[in-house]
Amino acid sequence: MSKPPAKTPVSKSPASRTRVKTADAVAVKDHSADSHETDHLDHETHNHGSMKGYLVGFGLAVVLTAIPFLLVMTGALDPRLTGVIIVGFAVVQIVVHMIFFLHMNAKSEGGWTILALIFTLILVAIALSGSLWVMYHLNTNMMPEHGMPMNPAP
Repeated sequence: MSKPPAKTPVSKSPASRTRVKTADAVAVKDHSADSHETDHLDHETHNHGSMKGYLVGFGLAVVLTAIPFLLVMTGALDPRLTGVIIVGFAVVQIVVHMIFFLHMNAKSEGGWTILALIFTLILVAIALSGSLWVMYHLNTNMMPEHGMPMNPAP
């Protein structure tokens, strides 16, 4: 024996109600403005950040910005090494923003956000590596050899 559908509060306005037929009975769903607000206040299914989480994320973002800034402004390291370090800090900062501000983890949206992120990263890697490969081969195949005389066009 199946359970009857849960009763929902019904608005007095006939325009804000919809009849939904189920296998057991006909349920009336409320589409009023008050009901809409309470539907979106279900905090058990959505991961909203806490003040502590936002402050930790903000602190990490500030530190991950300040360190590369100081490296560039002081000129303490070789410029190439500084560039590599800046890229590393940028990648870490992207992860910090995704976790603390976008609330992306393996549990959110049933794992679909992580799957979409992985798919996006694969597409970016393919596009970037393909572009670099084409530019490298165009550079090596299109440049004239140094021993070849350059005759002006007639």
